[in-house]
Amino acid sequence: MLSTKLTGRPKKRKGTNQMTKSYKEAGVDIDLANQIVKEIKPLISKTSIPGVLSGIGGFGGLFSLAEQNYKEPVLVSGTDGVGTKLKIAFALNKHNTVGIDLVAMSVNDIITCGAKPLFFLDYISISKLSKKVVVELIKGITEGCKMAGCALLGGETAEMPGFYPEGEYDLAGFAVGIVEKDKIIDGKEIKEGDSVIGISSNGLHSNGFSLARKVLLESNKYRIDGKVSSFGEFLGEELLTPTRIYAKPVLHLLEKYKILGIAHITGGGIVENIPRILPEGVSVQINQKNWTKPPIFSLIQKEGKISDEEMYRTFNMGIGMVLIIPPNDALKVINELKMIKYNSYIIGKVIKGNKQIIIG
Repeated sequence: MLSTKLTGRPKKRKGTNQMTKSYKEAGVDIDLANQIVKEIKPLISKTSIPGVLSGIGGFGGLFSLAEQNYKEPVLVSGTDGVGTKLKIAFALNKHNTVGIDLVAMSVNDIITCGAKPLFFLDYISISKLSKKVVVELIKGITEGCKMAGCALLGGETAEMPGFYPEGEYDLAGFAVGIVEKDKIIDGKEIKEGDSVIGISSNGLHSNGFSLARKVLLESNKYRIDGKVSSFGEFLGEELLTPTRIYAKPVLHLLEKYKILGIAHITGGGIVENIPRILPEGVSVQINQKNWTKPPIFSLIQKEGKISDEEMYRTFNMGIGMVLIIPPNDALKVINELKMIKYNSYIIGKVIKGNKQIIIG
């Protein structure tokens, strides 16, 4: 979002008719920033939830915890960006999906503790303000917030001429959630024999794009605006598919089932992320034949001649979130997720070991 103040009109220097240089001449357009603020206010208001005390334009966003009715509330925070996936948005001049990615990358992290997302803050830094681009970005961010059930509480848009190449920008986000202290999910209760459930991703999400771009685009074998015969989609559209947001389905499951551990399969893939929630003395055995992988992964692996090991520690490989639960609840959880239109699979089990991920 934008928060701007006008600093006065340019003045003449003493003894000359020459006007002093303005901020606009230096590349920063405050008037345009104010116009954009007016346009995005209605979008942001649609994300409001109980607890929001302030609108945009102030120096800080206000949120009251009094509405939450927690006995021992613990705040959980997370921050992230979108990474080089933005290069795809620049190339296609399509900016309304990466805002969803921005929200997803932070709220998917905090939900692993069992926390309900409360609010989100964004930071957009851009070479030169464009109303079209910034409004599209905010549309994506507000859509992501609605998917996560949280408020877009505040943010900042910085116009930075000369810092980024023309037409480029960067995004960062920050999410805060809340969980009852005695309901924090920390993985300490995970034990041998527990089931590992994988909830499907819808593609690359926002990880591994440096490798994906190198393999698919820098080789000039594929065009970003061309169709790929192996899956019948335009490559750019496939790569821009926004990251799934898992907050609502996970919170829904927590009302009915005991979840012992949750891992967001983000940078580092299955191999690096599941060990983050495992206690000492256990490992996880994964059966890679137990789920269907989106064809984009096969394309990348084939064209780049990439090993299975590298694929599983770089990409999510079709699994965006992992739940570890008691084995008796596994099929119930899968059916529950299916009812709310999330595909999931029993992808493995917990075994004795030392926090290793064994993929077979």
